[in-house]
Amino acid sequence: MGETAAHLTHKALTGIDIAIITVYFVVIFAIGFYFARKERTSTDYFLASRNVGWFAIGASLFVSNISTEHFIGLAGSGASSGLAVGSFEWLACLILLILGWVFVPFYLRSNVFTMPEFLERRFSRSCAVYLAGISILAYVFTKISVHLYAAAIVLERVVGWSPLTAAVVLVIATGIYTIAGGLAAVIYTDLVQTLILIFGAVILTVIGMHEVGGFAGLRAALPASYFHMVKPMSDPDFPWTGIFFGAPILGIWYWCTDQVIVQRVLSAKDEGHAKAATIFAGFLKVLPVFMLVLPGLIAVALYRDLFKFGPNGEVLNGDIAYPTLIINLLPTGLVGVMIAALLAALMGAMSSVFNSASTLVTLDFYKKIKPDATERQLVGFGRVMTGVMVVLGLAWVPFIHLISSQLYIYLQSVQGYISPPIAACFILGILWPRLNAQGAITSLLTGFVMGAARFVLELMDRAAGGHAFDNGFLRGLVDMNFLHYSILMFVICCVVLVGVSLVTPAPERKKLAGLTFATVGEKMDVTPVLGHKPAAETAAEHRLNVIFSLALLVTVIGLWFHFR
Repeated sequence: MGETAAHLTHKALTGIDIAIITVYFVVIFAIGFYFARKERTSTDYFLASRNVGWFAIGASLFVSNISTEHFIGLAGSGASSGLAVGSFEWLACLILLILGWVFVPFYLRSNVFTMPEFLERRFSRSCAVYLAGISILAYVFTKISVHLYAAAIVLERVVGWSPLTAAVVLVIATGIYTIAGGLAAVIYTDLVQTLILIFGAVILTVIGMHEVGGFAGLRAALPASYFHMVKPMSDPDFPWTGIFFGAPILGIWYWCTDQVIVQRVLSAKDEGHAKAATIFAGFLKVLPVFMLVLPGLIAVALYRDLFKFGPNGEVLNGDIAYPTLIINLLPTGLVGVMIAALLAALMGAMSSVFNSASTLVTLDFYKKIKPDATERQLVGFGRVMTGVMVVLGLAWVPFIHLISSQLYIYLQSVQGYISPPIAACFILGILWPRLNAQGAITSLLTGFVMGAARFVLELMDRAAGGHAFDNGFLRGLVDMNFLHYSILMFVICCVVLVGVSLVTPAPERKKLAGLTFATVGEKMDVTPVLGHKPAAETAAEHRLNVIFSLALLVTVIGLWFHFR
């Protein structure tokens, strides 16, 4: 197998493959334009009329998160160090339960459209501006750029498409149905894309496992350390302390407070469906370890001669793992399915970013500046802003080759510098009513300075080949694992939030009605300007949600114990 692999640089698409890819695009555009004809108000456009069921929302949560960088990055990390990177995925299963059971009731009760809007209700306008601004910047500099980089890598290596051409075509195609149909188009195209993505990825894993001789063959071909999820505290990439104490901080920011994710949950027809969607997405997040990380191990076992190894036996070019399997294992027809799955992953994640960024700009900036804007104007401006995000995506295309090849770690580390202050304000904000706006904005700005300082120092050190700093303090700061640094940032931001709040006046009790656990029963002053308030969870829904939440908890803990 290894010798054959060395001669295959990419796959030539056959008529069957092209037909499958064409059908994929036809279905996606049909769904997008169907919902473009239906939506009329800003509630329709930005929150899909608040009438979406749990299955579609859960699928959308999954595909909004899984993009081509997961195919490249998770498989690449799997090839480099084994299953340990999958801890991020299984941790997400538990964080999704926190979203459903802790945060969703507060979000739905307050009738908000955006996360900055919730932060404004709880703290102040300045906190909302910070969150909206940092979110939009993060979407452009991490999400859009990384999505395009990963897509360019995989499409060039698998089918020989020009990276620039492929990126431009995919950005424009995604932008068209997102601009036209709003969140409903995004969610229901995500549903189709989830099915395609899982189908394609599972097929490749099954074929790969067959080729390598099952788990027994895989274990025989690779070091035992590849199969341990829990790594020592000294591990440079996945120390257990960072995974279990630092990664949840990133997770709570990403899954519980980020507009791209939470906007889907806000479109639920009632609280029961919103919770069920997070539980369903949690079960789906069990899968990437087996359908995206495991192929990285399979690729090293089957095509060892294609990989470069470092002095300690670590794989240096893990990013080629997934494309290598597609090129060498998939027959005609299934290549088309796999390309459709990769396109589904990219377009699903990109459309989510475009839609959510336009929602933030429209409702957190435009509507504040022009509060008397009509529903038609809001939807029109939202479409224009989606178009602007598409243009920004296109502007990034020439620079995508500059992104770190350690793709998944790059993405996680940048998020690690953004997330701690935001997570601190949301978590402590709903736990303790004494915290005020002065404490929140000081904490957010403290976190921003700490995150930016670490990021700049890291870039300077990389540019100098890892020898930029001799000072012991700076050297220690740069060398600290990014998850450990996230823990440090979170602790300091919490201390600042509490400290500044205690030495400044307490917020008015009336302002906190329904926004903290202590004031949850007090009547909230909600103005249903942009649509109805979702109904509460029924008793039957509650019972089912409790049963399936416990089942998910047992599943994840059982898997962790098995691969400890």
